[in-house]
Amino acid sequence: MIENPRADELVEAVARWIDSVRPGLPPRDAFLARVAANVLSVVKRELTLGPQAEAAATARLAGLLGHEGTLAELNAELCARLRDGAMDRDTPGLLAALKANIVEQIAIDQPNYAPEPAR
Repeated sequence: MIENPRADELVEAVARWIDSVRPGLPPRDAFLARVAANVLSVVKRELTLGPQAEAAATARLAGLLGHEGTLAELNAELCARLRDGAMDRDTPGLLAALKANIVEQIAIDQPNYAPEPAR
């Protein structure tokens, strides 16, 4: 098995290369290169943070719904229960679980996002 370079290391190397050539590019190409580098940064965070975030989200939803399943299955069931009124904002643990899931997803998608302080 090949252990190095890992996928996240390859993604980071390409993003660094893009950033190194970007200053010499025409404005539109420089912009598109920046977009590409940003996409690679999201991919790297997904590779490094995604598995743990998905496992945590799955565990939270399983606890909330009372049974195991895949994240997709549990999420679909949660949506169905919300639609039919079986669960709502007053359901114990619901808002905390959703907030934790969102915070972990934002850490992957937009790590510089600063949420509003809790009121």
